[in-house]
Amino acid sequence: MPAFDTPFLMLGAVALAAYLLGSIPFGLVMARVFGLGDIRQIGSGNIGATNVLRTGSRPAAALTLILDAGKGGGAVLLARAVFAEDAAQVAGLAAVLGHCVPIVPGIVPGIVPGGKGGKGVATFIGTLLALSWPAGFAACLTWLTVAALSRISSLSALVAAALAPVWIAILGQPRASAVTLVLAALIFVRHQPNITRLMAGTEPRIGGGTSTPPDRPDQ
Repeated sequence: MPAFDTPFLMLGAVALAAYLLGSIPFGLVMARVFGLGDIRQIGSGNIGATNVLRTGSRPAAALTLILDAGKGGGAVLLARAVFAEDAAQVAGLAAVLGHCVPIVPGIVPGIVPGGKGGKGVATFIGTLLALSWPAGFAACLTWLTVAALSRISSLSALVAAALAPVWIAILGQPRASAVTLVLAALIFVRHQPNITRLMAGTEPRIGGGTSTPPDRPDQ
């Protein structure tokens, strides 16, 4: 854990601001910008980059990935620049939580799906990169390696999340291990349906099309 140098009132303000930033559903925004329709009615029904890719628009998926990662990374870097490392970790945690559970609707009228968030993988990776870029880079390599071997996005995310606390401890900031563990646990909680399908051998593979129904989110 980092030393708590920032007043708790300010930490609360940082958490709220980062949570609101994390709540912006860039997948829905990009789908609207690119005229792709409502991605909640496509593929898995999820608002993340993986499901945006199922529309066939790689630019929209790439922008969603970058912007979702930027929510976490930007929140960490801004909080660190203005306050201290304790605020940076609080901001990262709040941004990922905002993406996963955006309980405040109406930030972008007509677009924000109050309460229906994503799985948080891109925002988690962005947060990790900002907390410690070597650890974040190692997590990215982990995701890419597992994805290349398995062609399963959710499995790649779960392995990357599971190893993230190890990478942060040995390559980055050991004081960030606690928040990284919490974030990794949140990724596993959000992937419970995927874990069930992985165990049953029915989890769809990358490039498998849009056969996954909306009530079976993957990422």
